[in-house]
Amino acid sequence: MPTPSVEPARSSPGSIDPPRPPLRRLGRELILLVLAKIAFISLIWWVVAAHYARPDTRPSAIEHLLAPAPSSSSPQADSP
Repeated sequence: MPTPSVEPARSSPGSIDPPRPPLRRLGRELILLVLAKIAFISLIWWVVAAHYARPDTRPSAIEHLLAPAPSSSSPQADSP
């Protein structure tokens, strides 16, 4: 009793495209997943943090912040 062949019948060896390697497909899916996560996290950052006022970083504003506080009276006038 003959056993059936497991291999499919081929008309010509060059006409069938070889299957794509699964690692290439997996790599593309992982890259797309990473890009989607970056886009999602950027969207979350934009919704949460982008609407806050940015600090004034002009040199004159920093100089004003770092300058000593003006005193209304001299310290020597208060002492007896």
